[in-house]
Amino acid sequence: MTGRDFPADFTWGAATAAHQVEGGNVNSDWWEFEHRPGTAAVESSGDAIDHYHRYAEDFALLRSLGHNAHRLSLEWSRIEPAAGEFSGAALAHYRRVLTALVDAGLTPFVTLHHFTLPRWLADRGGWLAPDAVELFGRYCRTVGAALGDLMPFVCTVNEPQMVALHGYLEGYHPPGRTNPVLWKRVGGVLIDAHDAAVRAIRATSPASSPGLCAQLPLLAPIRDDPACQALLALMRHEIVDRYLDGLTGDWLGVQYYRKQWVDPASPTWFAAPPPDFPLTQMGWAVHPDGLRQMLHHAAERTGLPLFVTENGIATGDDEERIDYLDGHLTALAQARAEGVDVRGYLHWSAFDNFEWSEGYRPTFGLVAVDRARDLARVPRPSAYAFGRVAASGRLAALREPSTA
Repeated sequence: MTGRDFPADFTWGAATAAHQVEGGNVNSDWWEFEHRPGTAAVESSGDAIDHYHRYAEDFALLRSLGHNAHRLSLEWSRIEPAAGEFSGAALAHYRRVLTALVDAGLTPFVTLHHFTLPRWLADRGGWLAPDAVELFGRYCRTVGAALGDLMPFVCTVNEPQMVALHGYLEGYHPPGRTNPVLWKRVGGVLIDAHDAAVRAIRATSPASSPGLCAQLPLLAPIRDDPACQALLALMRHEIVDRYLDGLTGDWLGVQYYRKQWVDPASPTWFAAPPPDFPLTQMGWAVHPDGLRQMLHHAAERTGLPLFVTENGIATGDDEERIDYLDGHLTALAQARAEGVDVRGYLHWSAFDNFEWSEGYRPTFGLVAVDRARDLARVPRPSAYAFGRVAASGRLAALREPSTA
């Protein structure tokens, strides 16, 4: 048996988000967006995978698969269904959820905002409402005071770059705007929201460790000409560096999926990947070394300890998922060997789930969900392969025979 590639105290797990797995989040802006005429969303989230009721058995399953941590989110629209009206029942529900998580032997990584807003705030302008940051801070203080003893790691905002990009430049997510001025403005608001959340958690739950979870794609120009280089500089600033420089908090979650090419001639400013790159069900270009590069970049810009808080592939071929894990975990091990302080890896996702505007077609889960059979959970071979790595700390265990 070879030596370990990861230390014994390394964090291993997977991630979910409330709206994608709970079901029935009818008070959120996403529920409204899914049902809006002409929406970009191909279907409703509906019951999702009914994790709202099945959380305890789901956590037990993940623990049995070798995980020692789990990342989930709280649904703001449940906790504060009307402005200033906080639901004791919702907070009690999430206390039961987090208690079950701890009882299962999984360290909680709790996200306070994962793409969804309460509908009442969306109706007032969402992140462009003049008091949006103040309201988010109030919500974070409420959560910190009520649940902080069960939240050792707190992610303030999930992928603020993508909230701004998809919602305000591409129109692919709520509120469906396509305005380059608002895109940049919302990015600044979300940075302020992160700072407000850090202050709120430190004030109400000093034992909790707050951090940001940022998607950091490896960006490149589609052509080597001045226009492409200028756009590359702009997009690197607006999507990556403005969220890293001066970052408050105790740690950074790096979320990496793909390499992306920028092109000023494209109406979206992004080009289709070159033909020699394998693509996922999402059309994303697989490039494992980009994870190593972005971990280095994040460490250099922030000086903070890092966790990979999302990384995974939408594919109908589970062998391809194992290959993806192999490439990206190898890149992660290499970054650590090169001196980057990376302390954990949380795969996206734990289960097949509602993949936002793409609906249920893309399958990211280590665990399949059989939607024709009462949402039955079916661990894939990749789930057992990942568990072997988590148990042993050895990359080679990914390819060893399963004992499941």
